[in-house]
Amino acid sequence: MAYGTILVALAASATALSRPSTTALHATAAAPAAPAPTWDDHVAIPEAPESLVKGLEGNDSMRRQFEAMLRDAQDSITAAVEELDGGATFQQDVWERENGGGGISRVLSGGTVFEKAGVSLSVVYGSMPQEALASATERGVDRAKGLKPGERVPFFACGLSSVMHPRNPFAPTMHFNYRYFETDGGVWWFGGGTDITPSYLDEADMAHFHGTYKTICDAHDPAYYAKFKKWADDYFVIKHRGETRGLGGIFFDDQNDKDPQAHFDFSKACVNAVVDAYLPVVAKHKDDAFTQKQKEWQQMRRGRYVEFNLVYDRGTVFGLKTGGRIESILMSLPETARWEYDFQVEDGSPEAEILDCFKNPREWV
Repeated sequence: MAYGTILVALAASATALSRPSTTALHATAAAPAAPAPTWDDHVAIPEAPESLVKGLEGNDSMRRQFEAMLRDAQDSITAAVEELDGGATFQQDVWERENGGGGISRVLSGGTVFEKAGVSLSVVYGSMPQEALASATERGVDRAKGLKPGERVPFFACGLSSVMHPRNPFAPTMHFNYRYFETDGGVWWFGGGTDITPSYLDEADMAHFHGTYKTICDAHDPAYYAKFKKWADDYFVIKHRGETRGLGGIFFDDQNDKDPQAHFDFSKACVNAVVDAYLPVVAKHKDDAFTQKQKEWQQMRRGRYVEFNLVYDRGTVFGLKTGGRIESILMSLPETARWEYDFQVEDGSPEAEILDCFKNPREWV
């Protein structure tokens, strides 16, 4: 789950802080080291509070705005998925950590249309070692400006992550994550993206999915789509296979070159486009007839999905190494997958057709 679980991981490593003064920042560096986080120190709470952002009053801060926007998106997306599935509902878990951080995880399993679907919100606040925070950004930009070596970086992070795995092999998997980071030193940035992972190629589906996001990108900045589409193609690569995980979408990070509200508006438009971009594709294919061989190919592609997430995805790897909430970190994995020794596709087959797309990214709109 690209970067999605990094918010959970950050929660595992954070020491809770409000917004301390510069003097307090320097005092933090001299404080005794906190105990190492463990995977099971996230505490369930019975219901979600009005806000998971602590220490701030009112809703005018970007922290509160972004959390409220994502919580609305979580509600609308899960409601639409439940409606399409026609029976299964999302299980909700609300959790927090004593030293900072909390979240709302929703997972649907055993549905008629969806084998598994998860939409997870994370709100994280605390302080991080400078090297840990550097791993949360694509380019390793200095997010600890003004701090001395070894001083911890007080930060805030909020994100919504999702992965959906339909049953039908002709209905693609989809992933998205949108997030906002801020440090107490005044540095902030936005990141996110939505990408699609089909097992079989339907060019009309890809034109619809990519076209939906190109329209949004063009409305906010004509340069966005080409830049962010390539970013997705370059990031979601299974290097040891020489192929992409899926057929891309958009992906961006380190966005802070415009007014914060402009970046917020773009993120809001993107996350709220998930239903329109993706669910019509699933609805189109959910009842398609398929063979056992086609189901097995879907399971093989899910195996590739697992390989990427566990080997290359920075958020997943970081979360596993830093004691993140394991259920949230591995929410992205499918319930079933398949690996076959030295599997080869048949020349001229539909499987070979889409494999060529994984090895040679195309333009869809």
